[in-house]
Amino acid sequence: MQLDDRAVDAEMKALFKNYKTWCKFLGRKHSLRLPQGQQEIQQRKLLYMGLYLLIWGEAANVRFMPECLCYIFHNMAYELHGLLAGNVSIVTGENIKPSYGGDDEAFLRKVITPIYRVIDKEAKKSKNGTAPHSAWCNYDDLNEYFWSTDCFSLGWPMRDDGEFFKSTFNAAQGRKGAPKKSGTTGKSNFVETRTFWHIFHSFDRLWTFYLLGLQVMFIIAWQGISVMDIFQKDVLFDLSSIFITAAILRFLQSILDLILNFPGYHRWRFSDLLRNILKIIISLAWAIVLPLFYVNSFHSAPQSIKNLLSFAKEIKGIPPLYIIAVALYMLPNLLAAVLFLFPMLRRWIENSDWHIVRLLLWWSQPRVYVGRGMHESQFALLKYTIFWLLLLASKFVVSYYVQIKPLIEPTKEIMNIRRIHYAWHEVFPNARHNYGAVVALWAPVILVYFMDTQIWYAVFSTLYGGVVGAFDRLGELVNVEFFAYTDTNSGHAKITVSVTAWEMDLLLVPYSSDPSLKIIQWPLFLLASKACIPVALDMAAQLRAKDADLRKRICADEYLKCAVIECYESLKMVLNTLVVGETEKRIIAIIIDEVESNIKTNTLLTNFRMGFLPSLCKTFVELVEILKEADPSKRDTVVLLLQDMLEVVTRDIMVNEISELQELILTSKDTGSQHFAGTDTKPAIVFPPLVTAKWEEQINRLYLLLTVNESAIEIPTNLEARRRIAFFTNSLFMDMPRAPRVRKMLSFSVLTPYYSEETVYSKNDLEVENEDGVSIIYYLQKIYPDEWNNFMERLGCKKDSEIWEKEENILQLRHWASLRGQTLCRTVRGMMYYRRALKLQAFLDMANEKEILEGYKAITVPSEEDKRSQRSLYASLEAVADMKFTYVATCQNYGNQKRSGDRRATDILNLMVNNPSLRVAYIDEVEERDGGKVQKVYYSVLIKAVDNLDQEIYRIKLPGPAKLGEGKPENQNHAIIFTRGEALQAIDMNQDNYLEEALKMRNLLEEFSEDHGVRRPTILGVREHIFTGSVSSLAWFMSNQETSFVTIGQRVLARPLKVRFHYGHPDVFDRIFHITRGGMSKASRGINLSEDIFAGFNSTLRRGNVTHHEYIQVGKGRDVGLNQISLFEAKVACGNGEQVLSRDIYRLGHRFDFFRMLSCYFTTVGFYISSMVVVMTVYAFLYGKLYLSLSGLESEIVKFSKRRGETALRTALASQSVVQIGLLMTVPMIMEIGLERGFRTALSDFIIMQLQLASVFFTFSLGTKMHYFGRTLLHGGAKYRATGRGFVVRHEKFAENYRMYSRSHFTKGMELAVLLICYRLYGTAAPDSASYTMLTVSMWFMVCSFLFAPFLFNPSGFEWQKIVDDWDDWSKWINSHGGMGVPATKSWESWWDEEQDHLRHTGLIGRILEIILALRFFVYQYGIVYHLNVARGEKSIMVYGLSWLVIVAVMVILKIVSLGRKKFSADFQLMFRLLKFFLFIGAVVTLVLMFTLLGLTVGDIFVSLLAFMPTGWALVQIGQACRPVVKKIGMWSSVRALARGYEYLMGVVILAPVAILAWFPFVSEFQTRLLFNQAFSRGLQIQRILAGGKKHK
Repeated sequence: MQLDDRAVDAEMKALFKNYKTWCKFLGRKHSLRLPQGQQEIQQRKLLYMGLYLLIWGEAANVRFMPECLCYIFHNMAYELHGLLAGNVSIVTGENIKPSYGGDDEAFLRKVITPIYRVIDKEAKKSKNGTAPHSAWCNYDDLNEYFWSTDCFSLGWPMRDDGEFFKSTFNAAQGRKGAPKKSGTTGKSNFVETRTFWHIFHSFDRLWTFYLLGLQVMFIIAWQGISVMDIFQKDVLFDLSSIFITAAILRFLQSILDLILNFPGYHRWRFSDLLRNILKIIISLAWAIVLPLFYVNSFHSAPQSIKNLLSFAKEIKGIPPLYIIAVALYMLPNLLAAVLFLFPMLRRWIENSDWHIVRLLLWWSQPRVYVGRGMHESQFALLKYTIFWLLLLASKFVVSYYVQIKPLIEPTKEIMNIRRIHYAWHEVFPNARHNYGAVVALWAPVILVYFMDTQIWYAVFSTLYGGVVGAFDRLGELVNVEFFAYTDTNSGHAKITVSVTAWEMDLLLVPYSSDPSLKIIQWPLFLLASKACIPVALDMAAQLRAKDADLRKRICADEYLKCAVIECYESLKMVLNTLVVGETEKRIIAIIIDEVESNIKTNTLLTNFRMGFLPSLCKTFVELVEILKEADPSKRDTVVLLLQDMLEVVTRDIMVNEISELQELILTSKDTGSQHFAGTDTKPAIVFPPLVTAKWEEQINRLYLLLTVNESAIEIPTNLEARRRIAFFTNSLFMDMPRAPRVRKMLSFSVLTPYYSEETVYSKNDLEVENEDGVSIIYYLQKIYPDEWNNFMERLGCKKDSEIWEKEENILQLRHWASLRGQTLCRTVRGMMYYRRALKLQAFLDMANEKEILEGYKAITVPSEEDKRSQRSLYASLEAVADMKFTYVATCQNYGNQKRSGDRRATDILNLMVNNPSLRVAYIDEVEERDGGKVQKVYYSVLIKAVDNLDQEIYRIKLPGPAKLGEGKPENQNHAIIFTRGEALQAIDMNQDNYLEEALKMRNLLEEFSEDHGVRRPTILGVREHIFTGSVSSLAWFMSNQETSFVTIGQRVLARPLKVRFHYGHPDVFDRIFHITRGGMSKASRGINLSEDIFAGFNSTLRRGNVTHHEYIQVGKGRDVGLNQISLFEAKVACGNGEQVLSRDIYRLGHRFDFFRMLSCYFTTVGFYISSMVVVMTVYAFLYGKLYLSLSGLESEIVKFSKRRGETALRTALASQSVVQIGLLMTVPMIMEIGLERGFRTALSDFIIMQLQLASVFFTFSLGTKMHYFGRTLLHGGAKYRATGRGFVVRHEKFAENYRMYSRSHFTKGMELAVLLICYRLYGTAAPDSASYTMLTVSMWFMVCSFLFAPFLFNPSGFEWQKIVDDWDDWSKWINSHGGMGVPATKSWESWWDEEQDHLRHTGLIGRILEIILALRFFVYQYGIVYHLNVARGEKSIMVYGLSWLVIVAVMVILKIVSLGRKKFSADFQLMFRLLKFFLFIGAVVTLVLMFTLLGLTVGDIFVSLLAFMPTGWALVQIGQACRPVVKKIGMWSSVRALARGYEYLMGVVILAPVAILAWFPFVSEFQTRLLFNQAFSRGLQIQRILAGGKKHK
């Protein structure tokens, strides 16, 4: 069979685009050589495509290295061409044979396995992610080896002594048989060196721009000139100093280029080394020349510089040499600016092969395979340029007038103050200008200056996203009452939501159409909302006008008209079906003819008395009700009702007698027979009638049409059902591509990675109770009361206990609960809706008129004949659905679970049985014997369910264990070979889907063919609905935050910023594009912890295009408890910390144009950097205040300002520079809620969120982000953190909270609290409580959030008995000794050791930085001791030196007690007690002497705690950083004992206020209401749950 050449060419172009680009990049001719004969060309193309896919299918982990696959294919395709062309080898004179062939598994063993061994060897060097990234080669490093022509030195067949295989030399030998020493392949092009300098290194243009902007504003403000005067000659000359700053920063960047990549020096090419050295030399030259020329222009310049530059003469006061130097320096930047305006030209240049172009590019940026030609169209560039110009203009205006300018005069005043009387021993007493005070004043302002762009971005993106959303018609239909049925060719599909059967009848459109009606049969809830039939009856009965008026009034409302016609036609249908007697049928026909003839002649109101219609309608309703029941015993009642109806019509309603009708009626009376009664041999009616699905539906609909009178606002009552209907209806008005027929649509697959999460809840899972007596099923009954009632109704159970009596009911209960959790069962159910939707749509495409009229239900329940027939419509629909959709759940542990008898394996099998088209992929570990040696062999296996058993479809051997890097991407990679089609949707295990959304998948896939700019889309972004938002206030906050990100956030990222990446699921990938470019994620250990976003980075760098579409959505679950949320945010923060070090971020930061780079920064790692800077601002502000107050500078400045009357100076000292970012997080949420649900709802939600302390939660989250992001950047240690997806929000013990938040929040909160207390004691700028409160309120808010949020958001966090139990548990934990095998949850010592893991694996620089950071705690002691009364105003350094005697004395006492406990406590208890007694007496005597002789006061003792406690903590921190040294000198046990004391004290200080509040019962009630308010509005009353649970227990 000949395939269409266009289809073959299109697939070949897509499949080999990356390969051809690779060949062009390396300057090699590709191996896709076609024969001369036209007939053989297609066959050859298919062979090449088949070869590549075979290579890719068996490549295992090598699939993460796309250019390595290109190398393999390049050589094998060349051999294939030689074989087919019959080429002869020059060496042997024989026909060419394949280099690897003949043996079983030759390709796997000889090609893939050696490369796999290199990957495995390097992965082991990572030491499970703890080794520095520079010490081993990740997937990117190994792949980038093939970006150089050096890769061809491997030859074909590949030389096992090649450079690429260095790391496996000990497992192989060279060609001469001599064993070679193992080495390393080496880092390629980039080294992920762990340092904060990467923030500057990757985004140097951003930081240079900000520093230059700050310099310009500072110069203008310092000189006191107007902004409009900057174009004056002198001002311009002063401002031109920014070029010197730029030159210095350029020199810094070139130094970083060399230093940060130095660990990869042995892979440097000469050209790269030459470029780096030349850049350093030239940038250093500019950094020297520009300042020299600039200084020479001043009259006061040093004579030596003037003599050096004497050849340069000034012309009219302008130094020409400096101007020329600046012009030359700016020349490359001007060229870049020109190219920026013409992105098409820049794309051509970056992809050009011209040598002159390559030379220029070689100088500007290293030549790498990715990141070339990523520039967007002129129009897209214009849009995001305007966005950033407006944003930056706003930022700089506010920064200048609010931050910079107000501080200039105070700074000048401070610098002019002389004769400072310091309150401590000043180290630099003769220093002028008070630079310390200036730094303390400016440091927080500068930090805010660098951070506030993030705030401006939040504001601008919210505004722009709101406008774009409005134009996209989001939220046009806010509620269900706006719903209007729209014919979308989606067929008569029901939206499966949690509604009652009665509500479903009201919502449904009839399955089977009646062509005789000739009207639209609207959903009944729309007709009922207008009370159509009662209104029509009232109109007819009361109207005395003409027929035309009645017709006009009825036809004025489309719903009313359709209801009346449908009711009339249904009446005729019922009578025609029910009545079979000849006389009766004739009577009915005469009456109907009379009615219809009067309607035509407009005489209906004249010839019929409409006042009796309600009576007729009432009788008819009774008849229809009996027909619904179909009870044969009520036959006589039916006869009577029909007779009553006939009597009402003939006697009461009809004005004129009809002779024929009267004759028939009289004839019956004469014969003595009753109408409709009939005889046994000749019945007049058929009752009960033949019941079919169509008849049941018509009767039920007619009954509801006549009887229901409900408002559309109340149907359906379930909020989730209303939300889904509203979104689906609204999406139909949005712009989406036209859907093709199912046969012509793109085929797609869905891939879900699964490890060992919950599949289906077991009976025990549902019944087991937590400590509060609450089980999962009890919890679900209360949180979903309406859905539980519907479930009970479906089962026919009146009481809960009846469910447990039948196994079938228990199974349904397990599924009911599982479909409300975050389980694999829910995900599979949701994704299989795609198949149902495709079958429905294919039915509408393929069915004939008869089948359409019968309805889709007739197909969903096929006969046995239809199932067997290959030509039936049922078989065709199944075939089309299978052809267009594939679902693979990659359950990697299924084989092990099955062998071990794990319940999850049975549940997975049941899922396959219930969903026959579901496929499960897993990794099978098998022990096989090879030459007398048993070894473990790994396979990728695909299975399906057949006859309630799993049946193997494919089994593909792997070169070794599949997991070498991060687990999830490796799991996806092993199963991706089992997917099919042009598109691939990534779906996570905690997601859901909806049938109505699945109907739009055809439209979404058409986006791949739509115009989205310069490049066609490679990833289609899809919005998510967070379905876990109703559990608690925390879940609601997270739901709103996540919803705003996946809607308004990603909307702006895609349009206009063009920097949307892949943030997880449910994005749809161009499958061919990504399988030829490394897959749908990256898997290197540690660096790719946030594996999803790297797929977006990779797609963008390889000239892909990521779009975002909001007319379709997928459900997603999120974490609901504070600890779960914190673990998730810690994982994301750690992932962003690793991203800062990554080559992807570096290349995006350098290859994007300036404004797109800004977008990339502030929407990825920049957000976390800004979060860290917010907290650093607080630290800078408070430590600056501490320095000013303790040194005495602040009091001197205040005195000076009072003498001079300088209010600006006092204002500057008493101002704060802290941004409350907690409120900022809610801005995008409010805009999105306002768009989709109305701004009144948005305002209401905002107020409720603030009352529920949303700002506390977001401030607390800020601490989580800052801590883990900073620690990862400094020390590493990023790892996957399992959050758990449990149902019941349980009370977390204090010990658990302490372990989780001690370092991230509690220590920081305590430190900030001590700083604030110190400033209250010694600060003079805010002397009274009111001014102090105004100055520090936001910082106290942060302190309280850090310390007490875990209690506020912990269920039963203020319940007295819980506090008592928590204290006992915590005391037991902190006093427990650690040891081998003792977990951190059981012992403080084990936890303390684990908490220092990051210090064990950090480098020397990390330890030094940790020590430097700890030095800040010594400031307290140094400053406070001089303020003690015992110091008597002495300023000598001896005071500080003597204060250390206290520290030493305490340490000695603790050490003596510790040694005494070890040596004497067991055998010499009396001696040990005497020792403690003498120490106590000595301490008391010392204190008495100090009170009497040295003037020590009680206040001094308390203040001394503020001085010495931070010093002790600093010693602990330094001891931890120097752990190896401290252990050697035998002081480690002392450090641990001191640390335990601090931990104990911190626990008491934190828990004490909570315990005091717990004394008052109303606090606990208030907290419960606060935490679960959102759930209260949904019917969840947590107090009843707890109380009821305990009673039940």
